[in-house]
Amino acid sequence: MSFSKVVRKVKSELVFAYCKKLVRDTEGASGIEYAIVAAMVAVVIAGLSSGIAGDVSTVFGKISKALVPGP
Repeated sequence: MSFSKVVRKVKSELVFAYCKKLVRDTEGASGIEYAIVAAMVAVVIAGLSSGIAGDVSTVFGKISKALVPGP
């Protein structure tokens, strides 16, 4: 077997071993899970923001009426 064939064989085995290790790696899964949870929280906040905005506006309207001296 020639030297170049041996080098190619070793390179292909190293690449294959690296690919197997990459497939087995699960550390990135927790980052994906956190991203999914953050997206779900953002959807809930966006869904509730219109209802909360009206309530906050009402509260500030009552406060501003209470601060204005009456006749």
